[in-house]
Amino acid sequence: MAAPVSRDQELELTIDRLAYGGNGVARLNGFVVFVRRGLPGDTVRARVTKVQRRHAEALVTEVLQPSPLRVKAPCEHYPACGGCRFQDLAYDAQVEAKHAQVGDALRRIGGIADPSLEEILPAEKVFHYRNKLEYSFTQLEDGPTLGLHKAGRWDEVLQIDYCWLTTDLGNAIRNAVREWARVDRLVAYDQEDHTGYLRHLVVREGRNTGQVLVQLVTGPGEKFDTGGFVDTLREFPEVRSVHWSINDTPAEVTTNLPTQLLWGEEAIEEELCGMRFRVRPNAFLQTNTGMAEKLYETAREFAALTGDETVYDLYCGIGTIGLLLARDALTVWGIDVSEESIACALENAELNGIGNAAYFAGNVGQALEELHERSGDPDVVVVDPPRAGLAGKALKRLGEIGAPRIVYVSCNPTTLAGDVKRLRAEYGYELRRVKPVDMFPHTPHVEAVSLLERE
Repeated sequence: MAAPVSRDQELELTIDRLAYGGNGVARLNGFVVFVRRGLPGDTVRARVTKVQRRHAEALVTEVLQPSPLRVKAPCEHYPACGGCRFQDLAYDAQVEAKHAQVGDALRRIGGIADPSLEEILPAEKVFHYRNKLEYSFTQLEDGPTLGLHKAGRWDEVLQIDYCWLTTDLGNAIRNAVREWARVDRLVAYDQEDHTGYLRHLVVREGRNTGQVLVQLVTGPGEKFDTGGFVDTLREFPEVRSVHWSINDTPAEVTTNLPTQLLWGEEAIEEELCGMRFRVRPNAFLQTNTGMAEKLYETAREFAALTGDETVYDLYCGIGTIGLLLARDALTVWGIDVSEESIACALENAELNGIGNAAYFAGNVGQALEELHERSGDPDVVVVDPPRAGLAGKALKRLGEIGAPRIVYVSCNPTTLAGDVKRLRAEYGYELRRVKPVDMFPHTPHVEAVSLLERE
């Protein structure tokens, strides 16, 4: 049967709910239309942008009747900036939608009729919560500037004067670097024709320590006064570490680049759950410090350690979860593909006086078998994979090892649901608990901690 709509057709729709990813969901005589910029309760006019057999996509052109859940967005750059999607949606409604999305994914994709879904943990702060922001340079007529990508655009950057996701300090550092670049008459990199020099600025804050790391990413060659750049940042006493990276590829990346220390310490420190963690430029750390503590404490609760367990910490990053669990475990063994993260994890174990944790760099799917031969059967496995979920080989090896408990920390409910389905069908695991955690207000993203047990 052909779809009842066509591309560029104008529709009047009422938005029922939010789908995972942030688009509104409307129905036209039962046919699903995903509507960008539509909020639950809105009646809108929308233009169809894409048609498939079972659904269509559309973009709001006019809000005919605004939802009672709409609020005034405080940011002057909203909604042009792509950093936030839902500043105009009441926060209680955001949390409710995210909770529903986790449950929907587990039912629809995971095939679990009644998932053990617990109440979502709302964010402690709905603004100024990020400890890390990555800005892009772009060239204006009066010189280079810094900002974030426009909503839905990979090739356009919007100048940001004040971002509500970072702190006043983070805003001041970004603006100071912008003025430095203009005074030095440097040229921003152009993603379309691959010309120019300045590419990105990364600002990481230790929210509980007050320490800041700044990383400048440029094209090849030393075309700037490194001393002048450092002097600009030393105006901020919180800045402890200044790095420079060169990206000579077309890819828009800031991580896993070789870095050169221009001034200060190699790393900064952050404090989580009463422990200290060293953080280098390429190391992974949850970007919401306050909610990371709640996320990790939930993982610790689900692990339910008694002191006699062998724990695997897969995709361990800088060791945050594993080192928190080490206090209650016999041994902890961690794996991560990032050598820099593993270096931090080893330092962090020493920094906190933890002697029963060991860490190894390697691809989880490939290294897991060797770890199993070395350390024996695990009692608990903690996994915190990237957004794509468990790689096929990693999931297979994990299922074959057959630990009694798996604590799965997920940043994507759809891949969580798919992995849970496979672990259940192929390896006999049952989903016992799921706790959603809102780490990122005003965005579509939601984390969840799950407990799977094998009889």
